[in-house]
Amino acid sequence: MAESLSGKVAAVTGAASGIGLATTRALLDAGATVVMVDYDEAALTRLGGELGKNAIPQVTNLLDAESCSAMVPGILEKAGKLDIMHCNAGTYIGGDLIETDTATIDRMLNLNVNAVMKNVRDVIPHMMERGTGDIVVTCSVAGHMPIQWEPVYSGSKWAITCFVQTMRRQLNKHGIRVGQVSPGPVISALLADWPEENLRKAKESGSLIEPTEVSEAIMFMLTRPRNVTIRDMVVLPTNFDI
Repeated sequence: MAESLSGKVAAVTGAASGIGLATTRALLDAGATVVMVDYDEAALTRLGGELGKNAIPQVTNLLDAESCSAMVPGILEKAGKLDIMHCNAGTYIGGDLIETDTATIDRMLNLNVNAVMKNVRDVIPHMMERGTGDIVVTCSVAGHMPIQWEPVYSGSKWAITCFVQTMRRQLNKHGIRVGQVSPGPVISALLADWPEENLRKAKESGSLIEPTEVSEAIMFMLTRPRNVTIRDMVVLPTNFDI
């Protein structure tokens, strides 16, 4: 039987668009309060007005060390507690490695890997003290197999798969569930650098999914009874072929 999320407090990074926004909406609909973490202040202001008082905006730049370190304390100051942490923010690099400059590689690894590890590290003491909590990380099907056309992105997601599954084992004895959702291609800003022809063909062939189809998987994970942990959910477009 599904557990209620009414009265719980969640934080979602990358909450102003894509999977993060879809998850925010789903959590609000389920009765949770959501701290929406994003660097886009204008988008957060607009969405806060649209989504209501239970959507609390927090401007955080996860690529800035000081801003990243202040994230969890800021959430706790605003909301008082944190039951759910959804580490969702990320970026994408496709193409051959030689086509990518090293500054872009650094930026992606800092956001996709380092920020996730730091955010999880910072929220653990609060959840351990309370003896409960859920940490969900947005990973990717690219974290389960080598995708030859995205070696940097795929490498970052392999790192996250390892991190999530080791943290699951470290934290389960403290009442904290840790899991990941691993989507295939999602219609979002992460595909902004896809060639238009590739994007068009993927849409026409049914090889992309909507952010809401990922958020539904996340909600399933979060609403399982506490004796159940969903360690990973791979969510693919039916016609996606890798």
